[in-house]
Amino acid sequence: MKDDLFHRPPDMLDGAQVIKWAWSGNRPFGVMPDVGDEPGIEIYGLAICRYKDLSQVYCFSCSSEWEVQNDSPCHSVEDAMKQLPDQYRQVKAQWRDV
Repeated sequence: MKDDLFHRPPDMLDGAQVIKWAWSGNRPFGVMPDVGDEPGIEIYGLAICRYKDLSQVYCFSCSSEWEVQNDSPCHSVEDAMKQLPDQYRQVKAQWRDV
């Protein structure tokens, strides 16, 4: 897990402050479904983030370069950690504080 620290996300993603994050390692958490002719995107990073002045948090699904591919609003950090979509459960998320 020490190697995961080399894959730490930036402090901000899409204008939101990163609170917790997880890196899948050599295998992606899963794949975002393909859209049209585009192949699915492998998800290596998960981040729980909060926008300034909003109480809810968002769970971001990110590419291997921490590019946000999808987000999901959640009521709390705990909910965000528990409510990962089934498609992102190929690797167990080990959440880290920023």
